[in-house]
Amino acid sequence: MSRIAKNPIKISKDVQCSFKEGVFLAKGKLGEAEIIVNSNFNIAINENEVLVLPIKEIKNDPNWGTTRAIVANTINGVTIGFSKTLELNGTGYRASVSGSTLKLELGFSHDINFDIPKDVKIECPKQNIIKLTSTNKEKLGAAAAKIRSFRKPEPFKGKGIKYDDEYIFRKEGKKK
Repeated sequence: MSRIAKNPIKISKDVQCSFKEGVFLAKGKLGEAEIIVNSNFNIAINENEVLVLPIKEIKNDPNWGTTRAIVANTINGVTIGFSKTLELNGTGYRASVSGSTLKLELGFSHDINFDIPKDVKIECPKQNIIKLTSTNKEKLGAAAAKIRSFRKPEPFKGKGIKYDDEYIFRKEGKKK
């Protein structure tokens, strides 16, 4: 039996939720989001909580907890939002936002222009810090992973793009 899926999702008064024909819609102060819910589950919306209930009595359905987590992330996205911070380490590594593109200078012979997805907001408070915010956790993680893939951190000098809370295991270089 799933322990996570049984837990109700608490919602505040400023969030409005609705469920019709397999589509869950949440409206909050940061916007609105809708997801398509697995057809094996039904969503019960009460005054201050949301429950994900299976249509058939299946005890070991692995999608039950996943569906509950996706609904909870949708509600959290429209109320609090999600954010990730990337850090550029390396001589001459810079980032800047111009319009809807992120310009990255990462030691290559050319600059990398990354088109910012429409659901994700990117800002650069410093030249070596990139802050990403979004209401959609999946698109935020995909955008952060794509930016990080342009120059992954290497273990000898620690140069590259890393998450702010990531620890890079450092290796010792050659010995004579």
